[in-house]
Amino acid sequence: MNELKARLCVDAIAADVADMLAKDSGMAITEALQKFMQGKTYALLFDENSLLYLESAEYGYDMLQAEQRGDWERWREE
Repeated sequence: MNELKARLCVDAIAADVADMLAKDSGMAITEALQKFMQGKTYALLFDENSLLYLESAEYGYDMLQAEQRGDWERWREE
């Protein structure tokens, strides 16, 4: 996959994850996006070896929820 397509995937996932976070938490979409962008899950989207950018937004959101619960490392091992 070329770099532009990968970036478009990351952007789409980030937008969808932020939307899910905003709806579940009641925060504004901009706040949800900012919170997501500050976390490990968002950073992993840019790791080519993780291939997270090829997964669904729901998969990314599940990972974010695990990160927020403090069991992100366990989730990564599964």
